Amino acid sequence: MTTIIEVEDLRKDFGPTRALDGVSLEVEQGTVLGLLGPNGAGKTTTVRVLATLLAPTGGTARVAGFDVRTQPDKVRSIIGLTGQYAAVDEKLTGHENLWMVGRLLGMSKRQAHERAEHLLERFRLSDAGDRQVRTYSGGMRRRVDLAVSLVGRPSVLFLDEPTTGLDPVSRLELWEVARELVADGTTVLLTTQYLEEADELADRIVVIDRGKVIAEGTADELKDRTGGRTLEVVVARRDQVGRAQEVLCGLAPPEGVRTDPAARTVAMPVDHDTALAAEAISALTAAEVEIEDFHLNRPSLDDVFLALTGHAAETGEHHDPGEEHGRRFHGPLPGGADELLTDRKAR
Repeated sequence: MTTIIEVEDLRKDFGPTRALDGVSLEVEQGTVLGLLGPNGAGKTTTVRVLATLLAPTGGTARVAGFDVRTQPDKVRSIIGLTGQYAAVDEKLTGHENLWMVGRLLGMSKRQAHERAEHLLERFRLSDAGDRQVRTYSGGMRRRVDLAVSLVGRPSVLFLDEPTTGLDPVSRLELWEVARELVADGTTVLLTTQYLEEADELADRIVVIDRGKVIAEGTADELKDRTGGRTLEVVVARRDQVGRAQEVLCGLAPPEGVRTDPAARTVAMPVDHDTALAAEAISALTAAEVEIEDFHLNRPSLDDVFLALTGHAAETGEHHDPGEEHGRRFHGPLPGGADELLTDRKAR
């Protein structure tokens, strides 16, 4: 496969604060790379450097072979960016937002109109295309924001925590859109602090914490680093939890056996040894412990992150300066936008 994003020893300082401290990663064409980390890890700063919105302090970064520092115009011509905050004009309709971006990109009036109509249909917004964006739901706003980033048909798309603040249904809708884009050949770099999101969408995952890459691999490879599987047993009666714990402590190190009396569960690590799991069930049955249910659990990405960093993914203690710096790029559109809008209304 062709590598389309190459980052080596990327560093970014904001005064005395080092937001990126030697980040290196690669993204293969037509795949999704999940950049996973808590708030303040450096995810947004990484994206803004790759999107040429921030100049790196050191290291190198290339998108489709173009250097972000020396060839920013080339990079911008092939990328799209959807940030954490919707960058659409709420006083315009969905169609007007898309049409205006098309005109700013040099399309004719007809081309801009056709592209807007196509994207509204693709993102299931055709019925709302002539309504002002301020009347949209949160999920609809995110969809039109993503549609705006696709007006220029980018081959590389940066999604910077695109589902932040969305309800579960809207998150699922955006996930489906992301899958469709990748199926069409788009390369996606997705930043997220939602471990489920990275697990669902990413072909490979890079875990970043405090400006450094601390692990990378597929979701399964990262999960395997925590030691394999856990057998969890639900006993029928709460008064049997203690007895079940005694039985399992005879098969596994006692410190590895966990109980939750309120949930009537007892769990033990079995790594990749399914025979040990079967032996545990047999031992519980022989001890006359009545089993209501049991299952093997693979480690979640939450478990992986906690094991790698010592803290949960959603409780980052550090602030990513790139997040605040990035808000500067959500202002008015470039010169000429007012004239284009007047032109649009007269069309």
